[in-house]
Amino acid sequence: MSESKETLFKKENKMGVMPIPRLLFTMSLPAIISMLIQSMYNVVDSIFVAQIGEEALTAVSLAFPIQILIISCFVGMGVGINSAIARRLGEGKKEEAANVAEHGFIIAVVLSVVLGIIGLFVSEGFIALFTDNPLIISQGRDYLLIVTVFCFGSFVTQAAFATLQGSGEMIKPMIGQIIGAVCNIILDPILIFGFLGFPAMGVKGAAIATVVGQMIGMVYMLFVVFRGKKNFLKLDYKVFHYRHKIVKDIVVVGLPAAIMQGLGSVMITGYNFILASFGMSAVAVFGVYFKIQSFIFMPIFGLGQGAMPIFGFNFGAKNEARFKETLKVAIGAALVIMTIGTVLFWVFPEQIFMPFNASEEMLAIGINCFRSISIAFPLAGISIMISVSFQAIGKAYVSMIASFIRQMVVLLPVSYFFARIGGLDLVWYGFIVSEIVCLAYEIYMYRRFQHEIFDTWNGVTITA
Repeated sequence: MSESKETLFKKENKMGVMPIPRLLFTMSLPAIISMLIQSMYNVVDSIFVAQIGEEALTAVSLAFPIQILIISCFVGMGVGINSAIARRLGEGKKEEAANVAEHGFIIAVVLSVVLGIIGLFVSEGFIALFTDNPLIISQGRDYLLIVTVFCFGSFVTQAAFATLQGSGEMIKPMIGQIIGAVCNIILDPILIFGFLGFPAMGVKGAAIATVVGQMIGMVYMLFVVFRGKKNFLKLDYKVFHYRHKIVKDIVVVGLPAAIMQGLGSVMITGYNFILASFGMSAVAVFGVYFKIQSFIFMPIFGLGQGAMPIFGFNFGAKNEARFKETLKVAIGAALVIMTIGTVLFWVFPEQIFMPFNASEEMLAIGINCFRSISIAFPLAGISIMISVSFQAIGKAYVSMIASFIRQMVVLLPVSYFFARIGGLDLVWYGFIVSEIVCLAYEIYMYRRFQHEIFDTWNGVTITA
C-alpha cells in the first residue's frame, strides 16, 4: 500500500528527519545572528544617546517599557503565526499553512494601527509619571511618538519572519534583520548629531533612525515573501479566504505570548518606580542593563526561534522522541550561552559600562546591578526553552502564567521588600528569587503535560 501524501511530506521535511543537534544548529544560527545584530543596534542607539547627556539616556530608558509593549505585540503575533504554520506542516497541510501566513499579515497591519493611535495619546503622560524634569519629558515624548506611530514596519516585518521561520527558512529572516539593523546603525550618528547636511535631532533622531531601519527591512521582507520564487509557502491574496478558526488559532497562542512579553513592560515600569526613590541614576542604570543583557538573551530567543518550528512540526507529526530530544539539546545550548553571560557580567562589568558615558554614581550602581542579576541567567535559559516548547504545541497560556508568576507575583514584590530592608544593593536579588520560583512551576507543568499529551498518543509516532 502506497504511503499517503501527508506521510511522505512529513518524512521529506528536514524538521522530521535531520538529526536534532544539527537541525537545531542550522535552524537557530541564522536567528541567533540576526538577534545579535538586533541587540547591537539597540545598544548602539543608547550609546549614541548617552553622549548627549544623562537626561537623554534617562528619557530613552523611561520610554523603554512602551517599546517593550510594542515588541510584545509583534513577538506574540509572530509566535502565533510560527506555531500555527509549523503544526500544520507537521500534519501535512501545506495550503492551510499558507493561509495562516496570509491572515498573519492582516493581523500585523491592524495591530500597528491600534498601537499607533495609542502612542498619539499616551506618550507625554507616560514619561511624566516618573519625573517632572521638562527636558526628560520632552525627549521621552518625542521618542515614543515616533516609535509608536510608525511601528507598522516592525509588525509587517515580524509577520514575514514568522511565515518563513514556521516553514523552516531561517536565512532570509536573518538577512532582513541585518538590513534593518545596519541601516539603523548608519543613520543613528547622522540623525542624532547632524552629519552629512542633516540637522542634529538628538533623541528624536535616534527614534527616526529606528523606524526608517524597520521600514527598509520591511520592504526587503515583503519582496522575499511575495515575490520569492523558491519560497516553500506560496501566498496569494487573490484566492484568500478569511477563516475565523485560523485567526483564533493564531490569537490563542500569540496572545498569551504577547501578554508574557508585555508583562516585561509592566515589570520595568514597576521597577522604575522602585528605583526612582534612589534617584534617576538608578533608573538610567536599569535602562542600560536591559539594553546590554539583550546580548545574552537575544541569542537565547534566537535559539527559541529555531527550536519552535521543530517542536511544532514534531508535535504535529506525533513524534515524541524528537520533541523531547529537541528540548534536551535546546536546554543544553541555553545553559552554555547563559553561563558565558554570567561570567562576562561578573568579570567585566566596568568595561561593559564605559561606552555609556557613565558617571561615577552610575558606574557604582551598575557594577552591583550586573553582577547580582546575572546570577539568575542560567535558570532563565532553562525556563525560556521550556516556555518555547509550550508555545509550539499551542499551550502558550502556561508560558504566560509562568511569566506572570516570575514578574508580577514574585519579582516586583520581592524586589520592593529587598529595597526596603537592604536598599539599592539588595534590590537586584529579586531577579534570582523570581527565576527559581518560575522554573519550579514550569518543570511541574511540563511533567504534567508530558503525561496528558504524550500518553494519549499510545506510542504511535512518525519516524523517518
